[in-house]
Amino acid sequence: MILVRSLMAVAIVGNMAACSRMDHFGKPPSFTETETIANPEHVAMMNPGLPLTAEERGPLDRASLWSRNRHSLLGDRRAVKRGDIMTVVIEIDDSAEISNNTSRSRSGSEGMSVPGLLGIPQRLNESLPEGASMDEAVSLNSSSSSSGEGSVSRNEKLTLRVAATITDVLPNGVLAIAARQEVRVNFELRELIVSGFVRPEDVSRQNEITYDKIASARISYGGRGQISDMQQPRYGQQVLDMALPF
Repeated sequence: MILVRSLMAVAIVGNMAACSRMDHFGKPPSFTETETIANPEHVAMMNPGLPLTAEERGPLDRASLWSRNRHSLLGDRRAVKRGDIMTVVIEIDDSAEISNNTSRSRSGSEGMSVPGLLGIPQRLNESLPEGASMDEAVSLNSSSSSSGEGSVSRNEKLTLRVAATITDVLPNGVLAIAARQEVRVNFELRELIVSGFVRPEDVSRQNEITYDKIASARISYGGRGQISDMQQPRYGQQVLDMALPF
């Protein structure tokens, strides 16, 4: 029964993998639908939340150039409510190097010889097979050594800009943002996904926020298509790598 269930699970995973590859079988990969319930940006834009307060609308004199209204000439146009859009600036330039070396060695030897113990070894040697002798009754030698070496070298550089939508305003005023960008070149689709939480005061006057000011930032930069498929091991091989203990 367990074997049958395992085979069924493998078959289901294989079918799902095949369906995902069929999306770009003989054609470029399809874009992700934007106007869906699963897209938090679209949902936030369709439900912008509460209307503006009197303070946010500004003074009654809408013709004044000094109005605080965000639609005026000098108004604050930073994203502050659900459905607003801001620009996320991603500039990652990280590098790290770690190197470790370890070595250990141990050796030991012990020996005991009885060449003349009241003549007993000589008498025993006569009854022993040819080549055997009791002159060295016990002799032990042991040695062990181990060494290890490891190194980590990483260098990451990424410069991107993407428009993000405020999907929710938390009770403490923190803004939840989400962004998704897709660019298709020939038969390869490049994806950029960003999500996290930002403080309204960290949004610049240019309506931009840098990635280092995003709490719980989740940044995914990758793609899908024919080239990405060729760079990944087959799903059957991945299942065997997880299941086999050796």
